[in-house]
Amino acid sequence: MTKPVQPTMTAAYFAQCVISFAVALGSVALGIIFLPIDPWVRAFLAIAVLYTVTSAFGLAKVVRDRQEIAHMSSRVDQARLDKLLTEHDPYKVDSL
Repeated sequence: MTKPVQPTMTAAYFAQCVISFAVALGSVALGIIFLPIDPWVRAFLAIAVLYTVTSAFGLAKVVRDRQEIAHMSSRVDQARLDKLLTEHDPYKVDSL
């Protein structure tokens, strides 16, 4: 039995994700800074953006953890099945 290929993340993909996140967050920050509104509204929008970003990180972590748990349980089930199939002898006669 062969081990399944684990997906890998390239350095270019990681850099692209980090740069994209930085540009998006920077754009929103600049937009909030230059809005012609009162400071308390600007502060509210800034806190809302920070809350949204931290919630997105939390959601991404939960989704990743659930996927890893599902993958791990399927690997455990597969290992149990492999063990049963390895130990099974179709020509063995059970005596009562």
